[in-house]
Amino acid sequence: MVDTSSIAQMIEPPLAAMGYGLVRVAMTSGRQATLQIMIERLDDLPVTLDDCTKISHSVSSLLDVADPIAGGYSLEISSPGIDRPLVRKEDYNRFSGYEARIELAAPLDGRRRFRGRLLGSSEGMVRLLTEAGEAQLPLDTVARAKLVVTDDLIARAQRKSPDPSLPPPPTESQDH
Repeated sequence: MVDTSSIAQMIEPPLAAMGYGLVRVAMTSGRQATLQIMIERLDDLPVTLDDCTKISHSVSSLLDVADPIAGGYSLEISSPGIDRPLVRKEDYNRFSGYEARIELAAPLDGRRRFRGRLLGSSEGMVRLLTEAGEAQLPLDTVARAKLVVTDDLIARAQRKSPDPSLPPPPTESQDH
């Protein structure tokens, strides 16, 4: 089994030095294993294919030296996209006011899936305004969370993008 948290710890400082933030590291299996690394620019501009290519070469070199993965795999560098995953506590505050879907690992009051407007996080709880009112979800029980594409989120992305007609977020893949 691949320890994605140790890979994240290894690549996060060099990414930050290059002007990028690490959103998520995940390993998927299938016909060929894939190490997925999701990045964002620290200047809040959209990630380009050139960004993904630059990060792919840099991360590939680091992984070749450390060799944390036994066997062959593909390396995939991508942007989080408009409906980005919410991974860190800070994400819930950063995207406060936008709609999100949150799935818990264990039911809370008989429910595992929630959808509503993010109100931020505090004291280990994610606050979400749902149709039924405010829900407080324990952050340590969140299995998956991501933003929902809405007009507000699209408008935010267009304000950040130098050209709103740009194609979807890029991905760079490389076999190892």
